Amino acid sequence: MSATTERSSSGPSGSRVPLPPLTNGPHTKRLGQVALIATFGGLLFGYDTAVINGALNPMVAELHLTKLTEGGVTSGLLFGAAVGAILGGRLSDGWGRRKSIILMSILFFVGAMLCVVAPNFGVMLVGRIILGLAVGAASTIVPVFLAELAPFEIRGSLAGRNELMIVAGQLAAFIINAIISSAFGEGNGVWRIMLAVEALPAIALFIGMLRMPESPRWLASKGRDEEALKVLSTLRTKERATAELAEIDQVTAEEAQQKGMRIGEILRNKWLVRILLIGIGLGVAQQLTGINAIQYYGQTVLIQAGFAANVAIIVNIGPGIVGVIGAVIALRMMDHFSRRRTFIIGFASTTIIHILIGILSNALPQGNAARPWVLLILIVLFVGSVQTFLNVAVWVTLSEIFPLKMRGFGIGVSVFFLWIANAFLGLYFPTIISAFGITGTFFGFAVVNALALLFVWRAVPETRGRSLEKLEEDVTTGAIYTQNVKKVRA
Repeated sequence: MSATTERSSSGPSGSRVPLPPLTNGPHTKRLGQVALIATFGGLLFGYDTAVINGALNPMVAELHLTKLTEGGVTSGLLFGAAVGAILGGRLSDGWGRRKSIILMSILFFVGAMLCVVAPNFGVMLVGRIILGLAVGAASTIVPVFLAELAPFEIRGSLAGRNELMIVAGQLAAFIINAIISSAFGEGNGVWRIMLAVEALPAIALFIGMLRMPESPRWLASKGRDEEALKVLSTLRTKERATAELAEIDQVTAEEAQQKGMRIGEILRNKWLVRILLIGIGLGVAQQLTGINAIQYYGQTVLIQAGFAANVAIIVNIGPGIVGVIGAVIALRMMDHFSRRRTFIIGFASTTIIHILIGILSNALPQGNAARPWVLLILIVLFVGSVQTFLNVAVWVTLSEIFPLKMRGFGIGVSVFFLWIANAFLGLYFPTIISAFGITGTFFGFAVVNALALLFVWRAVPETRGRSLEKLEEDVTTGAIYTQNVKKVRA
């Protein structure tokens, strides 16, 4: 839909007048610069969560980790991320998106350095938890920051750049791990070198964010209209900036008549409870696809598939490359393709692929020369499906669906449950795959993905093509669910 037909700002009498169309100019370059710097948080998110894939085996030997403490190193970051998601959302609502991202960059650096110098499991666990706090905060603050900066016409692709940077960080971790492992072997503290690399983007994020603006929507919500207009005017034409600020102010004024959206108020509004449950459901469903089991334990899965350990760490780069390609395709789709349709295709394809992995891992016994390569191809297809149809769409949707005054809280709670699901999967996946093998594990993932498909079909509303202010109206009044029911029946 065009800007002039779908969205409008408030005129002097409260009537709607068309927003000026989105145009290119110096402001377009500035918007791209701001998005690039902010998404270094996503790059760190990706690298920190994936680097353990190659660093864990040599770390286990040097720090004398048991199976329990090995799981603790992996899941410590994830449980920390769950806490960081909650704290990050609340902090960014009160302190601002920009300052919160700067604080997050400091935590990334401190956590990385603690992990690099860790002499034992205790120090390593503390460092991983600090990194987790930063990762969790990044997963809530950066998507919101990008969504609030973006014109609604390109909000999907701009907010989705964070997911592209996440998978780029994961791919970078796989490649760097393979290079370092090939050059230095698995001894001599090689895992410390792998972990030290993550300090570089943390420094870049800190320096870059010092020169970035605050979210104009957050500024307007605090009554700082002059600053909000100044920021918008660097990211839009002057006319468009003025019109958007008028629209933001109208919604802010309506909200100001309320007492403020505290937790009790949210829980008393059935529509807000519903959208919160949908956000939680999307976050948990994304994690239980099994994608992060591949990101954290990809080398382990590939060894079980039949690859030798030194080959597995190299071929593990394949899913990483496909993940980046899938994220690029997803970004091109976001502004032109229904969010709901994207989710439905994604969960349907992952369900089918998991069933195929289960069947073929049983049909091709260990020792069969084709087994590792067939399973690798299916794993690559699975990663590609998740990155193309699910990951970007989930993060973009979470950044869109909550009203402004509960946006930080809403995405924080949703991502908290996302990380809790991630953490328990990360903690118990080695036990699960050891007990049930690839066949049983992936049949289990197929059942979970089928349930997620049913949830999306029945519950998740469409968010594409509306400004954040229009979404706010529809979510608060329940209109968005009525529209969703009509689309399901159609």
